[in-house]
Amino acid sequence: MYIVSFIFGLIFGSFLNMLIYRLPLGISLINPKRSICPNCNNTIKWYENIPVISYIFLKGKCANCKENISVVYPVVELITALVTTVLFYKFGFTISFIMNLILFYSLIVLSFIDLQYKAVPDYLLLFSLVFAMFIDEFSFYGCFIFAGGFVLLDFFITFYIQNIKARFTKNDILQTQKALGEGDIPIVAIIGGILGIKLALVAVFLSAIFAILPAIYYAIKKDEIQTPFIPFLTLGFFVVYILDIKLEKIF
Repeated sequence: MYIVSFIFGLIFGSFLNMLIYRLPLGISLINPKRSICPNCNNTIKWYENIPVISYIFLKGKCANCKENISVVYPVVELITALVTTVLFYKFGFTISFIMNLILFYSLIVLSFIDLQYKAVPDYLLLFSLVFAMFIDEFSFYGCFIFAGGFVLLDFFITFYIQNIKARFTKNDILQTQKALGEGDIPIVAIIGGILGIKLALVAVFLSAIFAILPAIYYAIKKDEIQTPFIPFLTLGFFVVYILDIKLEKIF
C-alpha cells in the first residue's frame, strides 16, 4: 500500500505542477486539456508526461524543441509522493488522511508559486485556511492567538526595517519592505490552529532554521531579494505535524 500511495502521489504531483504553472498566469485548468511545453506550446504526449520517469528518459529536455525542462517538475512530483506516503503511514486510509492530503497539496502549490513569484493567489490562501478549519485538530483559539501574535511581530520588525535600518544603511529600498509577506499570516494561522501555540512555535523556529541557508546564499551574492517564507513554513509545519508526539515531550 505504501508503494501504491507513493505512485498516487507522483500522479497527483503532476497535477499540482499544472496548478503551479497555470494558476499564477490565469490559464484555464480545462483548456487546454493536455499539458503543453511552455517554450514551444507543443502538446505533450502521454508517454512524455509520466511523472519523473519521462523527465529522466527525455534527459530534462522537451521532445519537440529540445529546450530544458525545469527540474522543479520532478521535484514537485517526488515531494508530493513523499508527503502522500508519510501521511498514509500516519493516518492510514481514513478521512483524516484525505483531509490532510488536500491541505498539504494546497500548501505545496502555494510554496512553489511563492518560490517563483514571491507572491501567491489570495483565493488559494483563503481556500487553504478555510479548509484547515475542518481538520479534526483545528483550534480557533490557537489560530487567532498565533496569527495575531505574528501580526504584532510583523508590525514591530517592519517598523525597525523601514524606519531604523533604512536610515542607518541609507538604503531607500528598505523603506517599503515588510518583515513578513501578506501570504505568510494565513499559513501561520493554519499552523497555530492545527498544532496549537506551543508546537506552532517549534514549527516556526524550524522554518526559520530552514530559511537560513538561502538567506545566507543571497547575502553572499549581495542580491536584494526577499526570501519566500511560505515553503519553509510549510516544511516546518509538516515536520512537526508528523513528529508531534515526540516533540510534545519537550514541553
